[in-house]
Amino acid sequence: MKGFKKNNLIFLSLMVLTIISLVACGQPTDGPGKEDAKKDTIIFADPGWDSVAFHNSVASIIVKEGFGYDVEVIPGTTAATLLGFRQGEIDVYMEIWQDNFIEQYTEAIENNEIVELATNFDDNSQGLYVPTYVIQGDKERGIEPMAPDLKTVQDLKKYPEIFKDPEDNAKGRIYGAPSTWSVSGILTTKVENYGLNEMYNVFDPGSDTALATSLVSAIEKGEPWVGYYWDPTWITGKYDLTLLEDVPYDEEKWEDGYRCEFKPVNVTVAAHNELLNTAPDVVEFLKNYTTSSALTANALAYIEENDVDADAAAKWFLKEHEDLWTKWVSEEVAQKIKDSI
Repeated sequence: MKGFKKNNLIFLSLMVLTIISLVACGQPTDGPGKEDAKKDTIIFADPGWDSVAFHNSVASIIVKEGFGYDVEVIPGTTAATLLGFRQGEIDVYMEIWQDNFIEQYTEAIENNEIVELATNFDDNSQGLYVPTYVIQGDKERGIEPMAPDLKTVQDLKKYPEIFKDPEDNAKGRIYGAPSTWSVSGILTTKVENYGLNEMYNVFDPGSDTALATSLVSAIEKGEPWVGYYWDPTWITGKYDLTLLEDVPYDEEKWEDGYRCEFKPVNVTVAAHNELLNTAPDVVEFLKNYTTSSALTANALAYIEENDVDADAAAKWFLKEHEDLWTKWVSEEVAQKIKDSI
């Protein structure tokens, strides 16, 4: 009996130890299990325009050289990258023009899928632009005013023949945003609700590059052009453009078919919620990330004028504006970045 009790006690002790071990394995700890959760690669979204590519490059250099992470950029449409962002396939969105898809953005935040970290810039504009010589002429180039009374979007009704659609002589052409951009639908709806669709076709340029090419080509030839554009871009920094006035922004009018101007958008930096735990040092850096439309436009102009890519412009920016970005990170991290560039 004595041996039987001893064997039972040994068996029971082993069972207890096994259960404790199993329970312990299933609980989070501050040991190696916690460390394993740290990310190796930070993934940025590239929804397809130049300024976000520039900001991705600036942030990528800092994250890679300053914090030691690998970086990756995933390109795609606005809708696709936003979906990937909400699902955790993308970690960081450096330039969210949130008002262009405010419902999805707000829903993602309320569902704790993403977290807003900072305002990248908020001194921007978007809408329908024309080269200023269309209104005022350009004596140096021998260009007479083509639409001298053009001041507002509604005034376009007076001038469809000036902005003639080369594929449809019965109507004028308004260059729209690429159809893959959320703002494309906003612009099309606005044109319809203003009654401009009766005299204008909204043309899908296919890409931001094609849109820019159409505008620059018109400027170089001194021809009329009207279409969607935005600031900051290298084009708004280099050329004299006029943003057509619109009905002052009103939330009710905006929600009723975008019947007013685009309001300046709070262009934010956001991260997927999991990054708060898997890369808290990157999150703290991104909370401090802030620039301006002017700084961004200057960087984009640098890309254009020097025929370089976004990475080269980012390195130029980091050298030119050391007083700005060194406030985003610690002295130790800043020194690592300085040494790398």
